[in-house]
Amino acid sequence: MPSPKPRRRRGLLVALAAVALVLVAGGAAAFLLLREPGDVSNPDVAFTATTETETQPQPPPPPRPRARPVDTFSWPTYGLSDARTRDWTTAPDYLRPPFKRGWTYRGDVLIEFPPVIRGANLYVFDDDGWLRSLNKVSGAIQWRQHVGRLAAASPAIGDGNVYVVALERFDNADAGRVAAFRETDGKPLWSRDLPSRAESSPLLRNGMLFFGSENGTVFALDARSGRTRWTYQASGAVKGAPAYADGNLYFGDYGGKVHAVRARDGKRVWEVGTSGTRFGFGSGQFYSTPAVAFGRVYIGNTDSRVYSFSAKDGTLAWATGTGGYVYAAPAVANVDGLGPTVYAGSYDGNFYAFDARSGDVRWRFPSGNRISGSPTIIGNVVYFSNLGAYDTHGLNARTGKQIFRFPEGSYTPVVADRRALYLVGYNNIFEMLPTRRPRAWRRAQAAAVEAVRLDRVRARRAAARRAAARRTARRASARRTARRAVRRARRTARRAVRRARRAARRAARGSSGD
Repeated sequence: MPSPKPRRRRGLLVALAAVALVLVAGGAAAFLLLREPGDVSNPDVAFTATTETETQPQPPPPPRPRARPVDTFSWPTYGLSDARTRDWTTAPDYLRPPFKRGWTYRGDVLIEFPPVIRGANLYVFDDDGWLRSLNKVSGAIQWRQHVGRLAAASPAIGDGNVYVVALERFDNADAGRVAAFRETDGKPLWSRDLPSRAESSPLLRNGMLFFGSENGTVFALDARSGRTRWTYQASGAVKGAPAYADGNLYFGDYGGKVHAVRARDGKRVWEVGTSGTRFGFGSGQFYSTPAVAFGRVYIGNTDSRVYSFSAKDGTLAWATGTGGYVYAAPAVANVDGLGPTVYAGSYDGNFYAFDARSGDVRWRFPSGNRISGSPTIIGNVVYFSNLGAYDTHGLNARTGKQIFRFPEGSYTPVVADRRALYLVGYNNIFEMLPTRRPRAWRRAQAAAVEAVRLDRVRARRAAARRAAARRTARRASARRTARRAVRRARRTARRAVRRARRAARRAARGSSGD
């Protein structure tokens, strides 16, 4: 075979080199996409170690002279604060283990997300789409409303109303529903159908309701009417709840991106992938709800890592790996004796405490089974549930030593007020009362009882007002009916008179003709 001509040989070499470059580039891309993600730490990214991560429930005001204290405590949203930090480190000292069981609410279906609290009542939204108001002193059901056939979100409460997002509405398994109800009696105020399913716990702020949906749309609705104020389109399904801080909303999506948008108008502030700004693609999905604290956004990912981004511009501060999915939403607090710390569980069965600045693991607790739900910090105890063993643990937030265990639990285990913890099992809710009951606890108990009494008084007065309004309406209706009857009688009489006159005129004409 004759040798190829020099021009042809050079073309062949160029072609082979190009193929080699493509293979190398493809291999590098495949390596970047498929390799096990490693840890990243950039602790110099802006960090503000404040003494408190977010506004926490304040102590009750001193009672007026000879006035009974009334419980006005509020745990208004999933994660306690708008920043979703799940941090109540300022809880009363007596609100810690050991506990004694009080009442038990026994449900029929999974309660995946915890209730919210307002005054005398808990508001819980179960997987069958039933919204219930429970008396927090007795556990009795006050009212209930059926919102959809499937739900996986906590309510939000404020402005005298309860807001819920249903994953599936009754007439369509592929689309959700959002609705508002009056908190005192559950009266429906408004509802609207959504174009896709939604399991994002809503956030209420400044008269606007924020939540995400499975088609990637984040909604901002007018809380009074349900009218859309703005929407934002993410790069994938937005399953978690949005968090708020300093005028912005923060959330992750199933496209592997984290977003910051301006709350007032939905304008994008920044968007980054889990590989940081360097490559712009994601290596996992965000189901986790973020927590915002210390100038950072903390969020878990299915690529096994917990991430920290700058809240200002999205710069990746750290990414620390676990041995499994991190569906859990982190809890963040500035813990006495430990400093700013991020807590999250993993599907590898471990519960982690991370340094909030650097991402270093401070301690880990082996629970033995996967952890899916978010933890909650009450005082100096951090609580989480184990989805494999269906139990709940309470650990010393500083050391990780177990100081509490309860044989029920599934996802996010507890909310609390000044008198009790309310522990969520798989389908039950347990009132957990502290065994140490100092004078401050007795005052909190009396305030809760007084709040229940006033709720009943207000309910009776409201019922009386409604009954009076119905009576007034009936009387007004009777008066209108009577007036209509009088007008009909007058019209009938006038017609009779006209007929009589016409008859008289005809008779007169007839007699004159004769």
